[in-house]
Amino acid sequence: MPISENCAMHLAAVLTLLTCVLLQTARAGVVQDFNHVERCKNSLYMGTPPRGYLSNSLKKICQRYEDKPRYITLYDSHKRIPIYSAYTFKKSDGEKRVDFPWMFEPQLASEKGSSNMEAFPQSSNMHMNFEDTQAVLEDYADVVQYERGHLNPDEHQADPLDKASTYTLTNVVPQFREFNMGPWAEHQDLIRKRLNNYCRGKAYVVTGITTSGNMIRRDNMDRVAVPEYMWSAYCCTEFDQNAPYFVRYKFPVFGAYGLNDRINNHMVEVPLKNLEKFLKGRMDVDKNFQIFYNDCVSGLLQQSCPV
Repeated sequence: MPISENCAMHLAAVLTLLTCVLLQTARAGVVQDFNHVERCKNSLYMGTPPRGYLSNSLKKICQRYEDKPRYITLYDSHKRIPIYSAYTFKKSDGEKRVDFPWMFEPQLASEKGSSNMEAFPQSSNMHMNFEDTQAVLEDYADVVQYERGHLNPDEHQADPLDKASTYTLTNVVPQFREFNMGPWAEHQDLIRKRLNNYCRGKAYVVTGITTSGNMIRRDNMDRVAVPEYMWSAYCCTEFDQNAPYFVRYKFPVFGAYGLNDRINNHMVEVPLKNLEKFLKGRMDVDKNFQIFYNDCVSGLLQQSCPV
């Protein structure tokens, strides 16, 4: 039975809208809302990002490598550093890969840019197109006191492509060498071993920063903000109930923070509420600031969705 011209036009409009939605979902990259891209949501506990950030200028990145979303990052394109990265922890042996090229996010420079992170070009002249919106390799070239500190570390990933995706400058911040190679590295390894041994389900991690105004300068210009504090929290609702008490009380959720400095830079482990209280006084967030949905106590409602 033939359909009317009006029905045909309506059907065409619906198909066009559906195509646009599917294309937006497939592209990922810089997005309006993490919840609109299904594979990005899988990096978040209950599909919900941290709430309470007040700035409207922060960019939401679905970190995409070789056509697959890997984790998410909230990025400050003015200070040229990530505010936090959220990812799912993968059990690993802690091996660190350093042979991956450093990458950048094309869509921070142009909406028409690739939705996949890309390796920095060999010619530094090409940086003119995107260095206004993000850090570039030259920003870290002559600052020997700082290391590029991962928020989502490759040691917390197992698949080589997941590891590779952590080597983007939109996932790293300047850390004092003494802090990066000392307390920060030790804490990341401590959490890796704890989640390896005692988390029985999926573990969600959010790692972020606070800033104080200090900047890396290049060519007499402020370029990259230097974090004052680093913080991290994990959520694992399915854990070993028979674990020793000194470990068990740090489940399902726990956090930590440390001063990014040469001295007095030890990491302090604290309950989630204590961490949030500490951060509220040091970040541009409102009173409803929350790292994990319902403070990571909705495990019975959680559905397991592989990333």
